[in-house]
Amino acid sequence: MSGRIAKVERNTLETAISVGLVLDGSGKGEFDTGVPFLEHMLDQVARHGLFDLNVACQGDVHIDDHHSVEDIGIAIGSAFAEALGDRKGIQRYGHAYVPLDESLSRVVIDFSGRPGLHFHADFKRPRVGNFDVDLTSEFFQGFANHAKATLHLDVLRGSNDHHKIETLFKAFGRALRIACTIDDRAADAMPSTKGTL
Repeated sequence: MSGRIAKVERNTLETAISVGLVLDGSGKGEFDTGVPFLEHMLDQVARHGLFDLNVACQGDVHIDDHHSVEDIGIAIGSAFAEALGDRKGIQRYGHAYVPLDESLSRVVIDFSGRPGLHFHADFKRPRVGNFDVDLTSEFFQGFANHAKATLHLDVLRGSNDHHKIETLFKAFGRALRIACTIDDRAADAMPSTKGTL
């Protein structure tokens, strides 16, 4: 399992991103993205997923955070796809419910090879601090497309938008951890009747 690592670089006219990922890590994260709220959320993913995750981004945040947040989702999704390799032996599915005070979210993931995002969250205000809440779904869309995963995210209840978004990222980390775990009973098996993911 020590080989389940990835290093991804993504460079466009809008962003320059590098991602380092260790699936079987200890929950350490280092982030330099220019988007502080996203860094706080990525730290939740690393800690709750027990991944070692390093993300650096130079983006056009003088315009807004959209390109950086979306492209970071893309780059992290690509890193998971690379680190999982042929996906043989993984649990494949993962789910988690996470509360934070009055808020509760559920995340379900399937590393199916079929990208899809099903995102259900109602936010009361347009921003949390300086972070545009619409970028929450943009991050997860980028991840799902490039990790080739089906992703269901639901905020089930809550009144504080910061809490709602944080429960999504915490549950995402925990669901990822389950889905990426090697199943000792099927370590050499492909978790699909098709024989491929």
